[in-house]
Amino acid sequence: MRTELVSEPGLADHPNEDFVSVGLPASGQGGSLVVLDGVTPPRSETGCLHSVPWFTARLGGALTELTVSLPDVPLAEALSRAISRTSAAHAETCDLSHPRTPQATVVLARWSPASVEYLVLSDSALLVETADGTVTPVLDDRLARLPRSALATDALVDAHYRNKEGGFFTAAADPSVAARAVTGALPRSEVRTLAALTDGAGRWVERFREGDWADLLALVRKQGARALVDRVRELERADAAGSRTYLGRSKTHDDATVAYAEL
Repeated sequence: MRTELVSEPGLADHPNEDFVSVGLPASGQGGSLVVLDGVTPPRSETGCLHSVPWFTARLGGALTELTVSLPDVPLAEALSRAISRTSAAHAETCDLSHPRTPQATVVLARWSPASVEYLVLSDSALLVETADGTVTPVLDDRLARLPRSALATDALVDAHYRNKEGGFFTAAADPSVAARAVTGALPRSEVRTLAALTDGAGRWVERFREGDWADLLALVRKQGARALVDRVRELERADAAGSRTYLGRSKTHDDATVAYAEL
């Protein structure tokens, strides 16, 4: 089995808000991967004393433990329990009802001798390569389907679309959001490779159009996850004048995380 993890902040002087882990149980049977993309907060009040990296470390650590230690618990239930545990860690000091309480996108995958389960919540991506070489992206595209006008300002997004029906969902303080995730399972024999990406790494496809998802997976397999992140950084620097707008703010560089596993 080959695994590779790379996670890099968008700016060297800013903390990385992503989280990535691979968990391999002591039994040697199966494993799991966890990728979180922390949502960068606005400069205004968030209702919380804690940073996004604090939140993603807590949530990611809980998910790593639960997906490995409770193999019979569905991934959506593991996410629900992890959110509840993380919320309990700061409910007494923070306003968890605030729309900008710390939150993150989520990608989970777990494999056993029999199956490969997956879960995606919000705009990170999971690539699944089957035994015949077909690469399928597992995406939660609710944010991408919103019109640009809906994302004009943070206030508009928070009031009408963030963690609301008709909008998009992230892992924040409400454990019921786990039921909103895209989930599924495949026979283990049908899956050859998994790759989980935050949208900072997925820009290679989604923003810069350097290739499709199968091309991206081929690049990571041949040259490594670091090569993908380095290429994204080159493209970002070349495109600095036309940097994309994300929820009303321009981000030339974004945290970029890749988890790659050959099963």
